[in-house]
Amino acid sequence: MNDSNKTFSFELFPPKTDAGADKLKQAVTELNAVEPAYFSVTYGAGGSTQERTFATVDWLRDQGIDTAPHLSCIGSDRDEILDILNRYKNQGINRVVALRGDLPSGAGLGSLSDLRYANELVALIRADLGNYFHVEVAAYPEVHPQAGNADKDLANFKRKIDAGANGAITQYFYNAEGYFDFVERCEKAGIQVPITPGIMPITNYGSLARFSDACGAEIPRWIRKRLEAYGDDLAGIRAFGEDVVTDLCERLLTAGVPGLHFYTMNQSGPTLAIWRNLKLGG
Repeated sequence: MNDSNKTFSFELFPPKTDAGADKLKQAVTELNAVEPAYFSVTYGAGGSTQERTFATVDWLRDQGIDTAPHLSCIGSDRDEILDILNRYKNQGINRVVALRGDLPSGAGLGSLSDLRYANELVALIRADLGNYFHVEVAAYPEVHPQAGNADKDLANFKRKIDAGANGAITQYFYNAEGYFDFVERCEKAGIQVPITPGIMPITNYGSLARFSDACGAEIPRWIRKRLEAYGDDLAGIRAFGEDVVTDLCERLLTAGVPGLHFYTMNQSGPTLAIWRNLKLGG
């Protein structure tokens, strides 16, 4: 397979402690050695969470590392969002991941911010900053848990693309057929941007199952049952998970996906093990 025209990227989350920051920096140093196109950094609106995002982005830029900060519109007004975008522009950052963001429990969309949906955030970026930013948005091959049904979810996704998004990164998945079906449906709907698969290494079954249940990502039954059988054997879980995710990535790359976006969870080892298995270089 020819990987020279594919985009490989790694996602980080802002650490909450000094020890976590040290761990992040070590992981980034190891991950950056394989020369990804960029690192993305997740975002929490407001307060100390937002400041941790800025601190992580600042550190990455100080290292000369291409960075794509996440930006969510829930809980932020237009002026605040534009201030953040101009902050990034002044740092030479020209890629962002535009998201709606998670709703606080019990909150309604209209009560939280000027912008309610990611397509409105994309439209704001284009209206005020033109084409300066390369804008990625989220895609959900297995349907967003709040979308209602697959057709409504596809319509929501198309609105983000029509607003001016350059591409999309998917929620992680372990069922390649779901991704292929989603891309085919997008093509039939006239959506022609790259849709990059999000890849989640498997290292801990319990936490993965809880997170997957919450975000709507399916762990196929056969994978769940195999993982359950390992019990507390973390080494076994990781070895099996590495094989499963490597096979998934190989199938995706062979099918011609535009790249892979790894959810690293601020760990270098699991992602780099898959990277080496795929013989991606670096």
